[in-house]
Amino acid sequence: MSSNTTDICITVQGTEVWLQGQGDEVILMLHGWPDTRALWDGTVAALQDRATCARLTLPGFETGPSAISLDEMCQLLRQIVDRISPGKAVTLMLHDWGCIFGYEFAMRHPDRVARVVAVDVGDHNSGALLRSWGTKEKLSVMGYQVWLALAWKLGGHFSEKIGTRMTRAMARWLRCPTDPATITHTMNYPYAMRWFGTAGGFKGASQIQLPMPLLFVYGERKPFMFHSAKWLEKVAATPGSAVQGLPCGHWVMISRPEAFHARVRHWLWGEA
Repeated sequence: MSSNTTDICITVQGTEVWLQGQGDEVILMLHGWPDTRALWDGTVAALQDRATCARLTLPGFETGPSAISLDEMCQLLRQIVDRISPGKAVTLMLHDWGCIFGYEFAMRHPDRVARVVAVDVGDHNSGALLRSWGTKEKLSVMGYQVWLALAWKLGGHFSEKIGTRMTRAMARWLRCPTDPATITHTMNYPYAMRWFGTAGGFKGASQIQLPMPLLFVYGERKPFMFHSAKWLEKVAATPGSAVQGLPCGHWVMISRPEAFHARVRHWLWGEA
């Protein structure tokens, strides 16, 4: 994109992609549950002087298909990246389910991704992570995720009102900072993919082996982690990559925006 880019909206396969900023580097931001592109409002404001920030609301989270497969998501992301940065690899900035979709895209298309900033979800499908959880943690993860998967099914096949009520109740219980009015049952389809195999599930997802530099930032104050200690050690030991824990929960960019943005700017551009 041009260095003059500011507040441009394009549409790729029915998905709106907003671009803001004035830099030659393109940062593509992917959110997770139960968020929209608005999750990155503060981050765009903090980075747009040095980069063109591109963001979208994941398909199905507001409009579009009821679920999208992992292959379809990667295909969409490839089309978006080719459109917004045809001659240069992008930086991915990922959170929650955005990490899971983004990691897979980066591994399938390493020529289109220069580096990755990932927030709070690491080796999500590794044996090391599963072994790091005790019985309490495993039951907690299964409990909230199956609840949301069921809410998606009920909302889609029986009652949208009930599905959305269940989803908002879980968001309150998890202390999610997202505006409840924007949360609906349609945002839960990744959980249905994981637990019910909806849209092909995640059986085709690779173990996380990123060939490009990674900054991994995570919240230290959570009932359980979404990464293993082995993951942290591996990232920290990889040349060009780094790990940063911050004293907060899952939504790091909301709870500790100044610290998060300063760490990102330092890693991306060497700013003190």
